[in-house]
Amino acid sequence: MDAPLAGVVPVVPTIFHDDETVDLDGTARVVDYLIDAGVDGVCLLANYSEQFSLTDAERDAIARLLLERVAGRCPVTITGH
Repeated sequence: MDAPLAGVVPVVPTIFHDDETVDLDGTARVVDYLIDAGVDGVCLLANYSEQFSLTDAERDAIARLLLERVAGRCPVTITGH
């Protein structure tokens, strides 16, 4: 990326099932929704979100899945990982 990231870059919330397990499919759908809505980039696992309640394995799974899901459609920043 040659230019600094600017514009709307929302934090992607982690979606959970009723039993409090991570809903990877639901979280991926949120990424699609945000990109379809025209965001300029997305931020994964932000320091002020639920990332501190996740295990390392859950954070890794979320990061891998969402990077694959974004597939270059917009810039991605990952914090606290």
